Amino acid sequence: MVKQNLQRRAVLAGIATATLVPSVARTEEYIDLEWEDLLPEEQTTIPNAFRGLLEHDENAPLFSQQPESTGVRADWNGQLVRLPGFIVPIDYSGTSVTAFILVPYVGACVHVPPPPANQLVFVTTERPYESKGLFEAVNVIGMFGVSSISTQLADIGYALSADMIEPYRT
Repeated sequence: MVKQNLQRRAVLAGIATATLVPSVARTEEYIDLEWEDLLPEEQTTIPNAFRGLLEHDENAPLFSQQPESTGVRADWNGQLVRLPGFIVPIDYSGTSVTAFILVPYVGACVHVPPPPANQLVFVTTERPYESKGLFEAVNVIGMFGVSSISTQLADIGYALSADMIEPYRT
């Protein structure tokens, strides 16, 4: 009888833990994405070596120079994913970021024209993140999906509701 009660308590504790612990605690369950994964089949990205060399007119808004997107992929809609990138802040709570554009390389949307919409992810987080600046690489883990968002900086093809934002590591 005591053994059955202990087993029953262990099962109930396991169920309670599984329902109360945030999804990021089960990090083995996320899908690791790379920026190339967000492109439609047969589309390639701009090589890293050329990204900072894109010409742009200092007086023209960068939004007008955003390359046309050739579509998005819905393969990971509703999935928990991890995606690395750089933060371009959109909204703050005090000094911490609560909404931002996750971009594949430093300076995208700020110093050079933005990449196509299928290479930008709009991220929101309930827990504000104290960003160290535009040069900080991060991993964002959360619920991912296709979305059509337009900001002052660019059109965005994806959205991610962040459960965890952490300094980049492989």
